[in-house]
Amino acid sequence: MLTAKQVRDLKPAEKVYTKTDGGGLELQVKTSGARFWRFRFRHEGKQQILHLGPFPELGLKEARERRDDARRLLRSGVNPRDAKQQAEQPAATLDDVA
Repeated sequence: MLTAKQVRDLKPAEKVYTKTDGGGLELQVKTSGARFWRFRFRHEGKQQILHLGPFPELGLKEARERRDDARRLLRSGVNPRDAKQQAEQPAATLDDVA
């Protein structure tokens, strides 16, 4: 498992790399130095990735909480990627219907 200090101290390299935290949570480090939290999981036999958010806007603790939320959805048979897409869609208004 990663510590907050390890996450802060990660430096960019010549190639994009990832550091795993456990339970499918990983931090991807880009060559530019940008860092992004991702959650790897399997749903209906297919490997998928859920992008959780950028570091440092999304800290280690919150990334773990989002991973746990996604794992709860998986246990109930819901694809976390689909749930995220539905949550991000704006609600239909009366103007859209007319």
